[in-house]
Amino acid sequence: MASDVQKPYDMITDFATGREVPDIGTETHRQAAEKYLHEQLGYPLASIGVDVELTLDVAGEPYQTQLDLVITVDAKPFMVIKCAAGSLESREKEVISAARIMAPLPVPYAVVSDGKAAVIYDAVERKKINAGMNQMPSYSAAQAFLETYAPTPIPEDRLEREKIIFKSYDSMNLNVQRSLK
Repeated sequence: MASDVQKPYDMITDFATGREVPDIGTETHRQAAEKYLHEQLGYPLASIGVDVELTLDVAGEPYQTQLDLVITVDAKPFMVIKCAAGSLESREKEVISAARIMAPLPVPYAVVSDGKAAVIYDAVERKKINAGMNQMPSYSAAQAFLETYAPTPIPEDRLEREKIIFKSYDSMNLNVQRSLK
């Protein structure tokens, strides 16, 4: 007999937004990443988007989800961050696809982090470019980069494949806040 009673969970205050959030899954990793982005890399708290809503049409079906962190610089999406525990590189396809589909033009950087380590990808070229929290671009480096960033749109057939890749990985995420709603 299934129970409708959810497991109890503690609430914590999100570093970037000040909102109360359930302390489940990889929330502690996200909090560490948010703090690092602000305190070490100089990103204003307002540039750190938390649980950013994403609605897609995937193979003719609507799909709604949230991206852990989306970093914007001067109102332009700059970096998508997937917060995870365990093998960070196992999230490569998910985070790169997210960065390629979340905006009309590809977001330049995709990162997977556990708040202590990070793997940084060039989302346009779909390749690993660095590792380490201190290797993520600073806010000032992001501003300089975006002054000359001129990506081309992803071809429609490739965009559809990216959506399927993203949904395949994203739908397997467990213990996330959106599951509590």
